[in-house]
Amino acid sequence: MPKLELPVHVILAAVLALLSSVAQAAVGLTELEGIQPDGPVTVFFPSNSETQRVRRGPFQLDVAWNGAPVRGNGRLIVISHGSPASPWVYADLARTLVEAGFVVALPEHFADNYKNDSEPGPPSWKRRPFEVSRAIDVIGRDPRFGPLLTLDKVGMYGMSAGGHTALTLAGGRWSPAELRRHCESHIAEDFQACAGPSTQLTGGFLDGLKIRVVLGGLRGKLTDEAWYAHTDPRITAIVAGVPFAADFDVASFGAIGVSLGIVTARADRWLIPRFHSDKIFPACPTCVKVADLENGGHGALLSPLPPDRSGLVADLIDDPPGFDRARVVPDLNGKIASFFQKHLTSPK
Repeated sequence: MPKLELPVHVILAAVLALLSSVAQAAVGLTELEGIQPDGPVTVFFPSNSETQRVRRGPFQLDVAWNGAPVRGNGRLIVISHGSPASPWVYADLARTLVEAGFVVALPEHFADNYKNDSEPGPPSWKRRPFEVSRAIDVIGRDPRFGPLLTLDKVGMYGMSAGGHTALTLAGGRWSPAELRRHCESHIAEDFQACAGPSTQLTGGFLDGLKIRVVLGGLRGKLTDEAWYAHTDPRITAIVAGVPFAADFDVASFGAIGVSLGIVTARADRWLIPRFHSDKIFPACPTCVKVADLENGGHGALLSPLPPDRSGLVADLIDDPPGFDRARVVPDLNGKIASFFQKHLTSPK
């Protein structure tokens, strides 16, 4: 049979038509039932339906609710939310990814989400990577999305506790006892990572008591010496944003089998970079720095920021003075999208 060769101008026209259709597509939004006992999976996707203002929690989103999906670039990205977050604080990143052609899925992590935050930390971290894998299964089985996607190369993004999930799926192994040892050695320097947002050190006379109480609780809870790991062969490109990483065996990143990018934020007071994101690079020769936010805090990776924040949580995620959110955040989201385009859609 003779080989059919199309003229270059015909191929270019087809490519431009595809890119144009993706660029003009609206951002669709729907919710799929998770595989029991998992919670729902929120999905952002290219759609040809009309958009409308949809309220989700305190947020107003311009989306095509339950719109008709259209084919983008055929690739899926799963986002693992922070603790205890909602899908909506990743809506701007999801929109950027959809506009680049991706379908974006956000599983609701059990007992560590905005509806139920009863089991954060290691109990959730053990479950989260498996919840990500099952979210991929949910998307693949759905009659609307399954035919539009090829799931041999899936992307994954996680921020904060979701960054811990990302590092696990990249091939890292972690241990609850390693977290205890870290806090025993560095609690005064990395207090918020060890104590969470329940209290903070102020330089006052109660600081010593706070440290003793937090360490006592950790010593009682973090007795498990086992190492935990879970990878998924479908996931081939990962971005970890300001990840919780103090409890990882850094040597496990020496020969990972995925493309791993990391986002750091120098003004992060919740997860101090030198104890978390920065510690991965010396052990991971193939890791790349997707972005290094010189004046970014922990909440720089949340967009939109929750308007109802208050107390210590607000103090830890609010932007530092001089942080140009209107410029930095869209640029960051673009860099994350470019990383996934390079590793999931570019021909090798």
